[in-house]
Amino acid sequence: MLRGFATVNFWAADLDAAKTWYTDVLGIAPYFERPGYAEFRIGDYQHELGLVDAKYAPSGQGNGQSAPGGAVMYWAVDDLEGTLEKLLAKGAKEYQPLTAHGDGGFVTASVVDPFGNVLGIMTNPHYMEILGAKA
Repeated sequence: MLRGFATVNFWAADLDAAKTWYTDVLGIAPYFERPGYAEFRIGDYQHELGLVDAKYAPSGQGNGQSAPGGAVMYWAVDDLEGTLEKLLAKGAKEYQPLTAHGDGGFVTASVVDPFGNVLGIMTNPHYMEILGAKA
């Protein structure tokens, strides 16, 4: 039924500031833009990260006033501690600290970006195994 991650959208009351922040963090500009929306393709499988003007958010979401909530989407990273440090240095706030999940090498952390969205990062041996099998 679920084939894989396609796009995750983050709300931003200041879309231009969000585009600038994510361009700086990711090191690439959006590949697609239209009024009220910008999209980046990132990672090994060119997953899509969309930034949406908060005026299009469902009621109660994306207004920058409510506490972060909902699901946390974790992005696989090569250097978890370094990535976390970079995000914090660029103005993100810690949401969940570095947390090891058992002894299998699965470690997570998450931050709240300057626009109120939760951004999860993780070391995931399973992801690297699947990536290696595709090579």
